[in-house]
Amino acid sequence: MGRRISGVIEVDETFIGGIEVGTGNTGRGKDSKTLVVVATECIGKQIGRVRFRCIEEASSKNLIPFIKDNIAKGSTIITDGWTGYKPLQNDSDYNHEVKIISGSGKEAHELLPHVHMVDSLIKRWLNGTHQGKVSPKYLPYYLDEFAFRFNRKMSTFRGKLFYRLIQQAVDVEPVGLNDIVEN
Repeated sequence: MGRRISGVIEVDETFIGGIEVGTGNTGRGKDSKTLVVVATECIGKQIGRVRFRCIEEASSKNLIPFIKDNIAKGSTIITDGWTGYKPLQNDSDYNHEVKIISGSGKEAHELLPHVHMVDSLIKRWLNGTHQGKVSPKYLPYYLDEFAFRFNRKMSTFRGKLFYRLIQQAVDVEPVGLNDIVEN
């Protein structure tokens, strides 16, 4: 894991993968999709670095550890009105700004534009590059690759990308073949 992102951060969850079918629960497709929490740095109208994590459910039990692991203390965290973020209101480590979508007259992508743009880009990348054929088992690896590439898009030291890749390879514990390949 790289350094924590900081500043003004939008955080939201999205479902990735699976087949779009009439689930009766618009936008959530719980049965065939993987729930992913996404955090994006907001640098004016630009998107800074991103972080992802696959989670079982959008509860405080999953969302707050993601925030603590990935977002620097003192940052302003912008979320929608989802109850899973409620503990942030009493957390002195962060400034929590809530943008309630319901009744605002605005769409989620208007109130949280940075994180929704990243949601759209990751889904487009997975559908375009991988034809949407991404197993939930391997999705965290694809999210890591996307974050690695995305987070280096504005790098002023692009010549050091290979060096940083090797550094990451040395710093991160290896994943064994048995953990990658189904037996």
